[in-house]
Amino acid sequence: MNNFKDSFADVLFEVLDGQLEKPKLSLMIEKPKFEHLGDLAFPCFELAKIFRKAPNSIAEDLAGKIRSPFFQKVEAAGGYVNVFLEKDTVSASVIRQVLSEKEAYGDAKLGNGQAVTIDLSSPNIAKPFSMGHLRSTVIGNALALISEKCGYRAIRINHLGDWGTQFGKLIVAYKLWGNEEKVKQQPIKELLKLYVRFHEEAEDNPGLEDKARECFKKLEDGDEEAIALWKWFREESLKEFSKIYELLGISFDSTHGEAFYNDKMDRVVKLLEEKKLLNESDGAQVVELEDLPPCLIKKKDGTTLYATRDLAAAIYRHETYGFAKSLYVVGNEQTLHFKQVFSVLEKLGFGWATGLVHIPFGMMLKDGKKMSTRKGKVVLLEEVLHEAISLALEDILRKNPDLPAKEEVARQVGTGAVIFHDLKNFRMNDIEFSLEDMLRFEGETGPYVQYTHARASSLLRKGKFAESEGEIQLEDREAWPVVTALMAFPEAVKRAFAEYDPSQIAKYLIELSRAFNKYYASVRFLEENSQKQARLSLAYSVTIVLKEGLRLLGIQAPEEM
Repeated sequence: MNNFKDSFADVLFEVLDGQLEKPKLSLMIEKPKFEHLGDLAFPCFELAKIFRKAPNSIAEDLAGKIRSPFFQKVEAAGGYVNVFLEKDTVSASVIRQVLSEKEAYGDAKLGNGQAVTIDLSSPNIAKPFSMGHLRSTVIGNALALISEKCGYRAIRINHLGDWGTQFGKLIVAYKLWGNEEKVKQQPIKELLKLYVRFHEEAEDNPGLEDKARECFKKLEDGDEEAIALWKWFREESLKEFSKIYELLGISFDSTHGEAFYNDKMDRVVKLLEEKKLLNESDGAQVVELEDLPPCLIKKKDGTTLYATRDLAAAIYRHETYGFAKSLYVVGNEQTLHFKQVFSVLEKLGFGWATGLVHIPFGMMLKDGKKMSTRKGKVVLLEEVLHEAISLALEDILRKNPDLPAKEEVARQVGTGAVIFHDLKNFRMNDIEFSLEDMLRFEGETGPYVQYTHARASSLLRKGKFAESEGEIQLEDREAWPVVTALMAFPEAVKRAFAEYDPSQIAKYLIELSRAFNKYYASVRFLEENSQKQARLSLAYSVTIVLKEGLRLLGIQAPEEM
């Protein structure tokens, strides 16, 4: 709809003699709630002040002056100028544009190749990759893909949780109860058992917590045995995580975790001291902030904290990548932390700090409660993905046993179901974990969108569709909702980027799929008549946009299901 919105704004600009600027006019243009009111509407209420006339009267004057080959009818209604698009001309124009641009349709030249760093996923090593980590991983990956669609260069950073007192606990637990062979066979599961046992035993034996702190101090001081165990836990974790990232089709440009910044924090403290920003508070070092609680930089015992580490990471990333924006896809419970970190960077005089954005999201709940690794209450993402793939394969064997590459299609459908289930929700909403809902293959689901793509692809094969340069004359009135949905894709992409909200794309794909399936049920695509080529051209346009939309969510689009 955007191109025709711009055309409408151009015409309005001329007939209003430049009284309002084009960008302002374009923003004012709306899509009417009801089809009988047209395709585009311009409210005249703001013009009443300029022309000192009633909005109804202004609307009638404007309606009489507006002309365009794309407009079938223009009428005034209750202070609005309503435009009805010339359906045949517009349909041909939209289909031709999608077919000529292919996967580049909807590209936005907003970023001009500037870098955007995206801090995503960030699981803790030596702990299982739970469903709780799915959200940051898939939201962050989708935002990276959407950023690239909008002309930015996305740099994906997996800021691993590979440092902290939990490693003291784990080393103590391993030395007390660990078995090397068991850990080698099932590293993450065994390390989780040890971690959970530590917390259970510590309830009756608080002295274990002291041992853990001593052990972490040894690790910080470079004790050989502690470092060797830490490195082993880290390597085994990364091997396990890589299996999950491979299933999800996600890769990273950097896996520098917390430990990487150990030698970069002294510089941050020095910078704060030079700017006279450090103050003492109960023996700790803090930065006072105007509208926020003080940001804690060093504890009484001289150890640094997450804030110090994140300050060091932000400075390192800007020096390394020269980003225009830096996105942190981290749960909403960290909102205050990031406000403090960004505020400290601004106080340090870093102008680029205005490009730092925290992208919060709600929790993945189980039975209404947050999942807890400490208590062993986790749902493992790898198990969920394998179950989803297995159910997708069962579905294929039941409905289409002769399908080629069954296992690959099952992987695409199973992982797509899990990813889409997360991304169709606005990121700030909490999601109740339900394997049943996640793996449904009908309704507002990833498999429904994938099936629509496969259905349209099947039509193209059966109809022996070949693109032609000839004129497209689509006369079906039932096709109009599909055409208007195709027109809305570029706007959906821009909105998803502006609001850092992949659900805009997911909801758009559901709408386009519904519109196409309704149209599919109303006409005979493969009937040999004057409309066959135009109908198949529309179906091809739909496959292009569905495939590209799914790609932006990190989901593949099988041609057969």
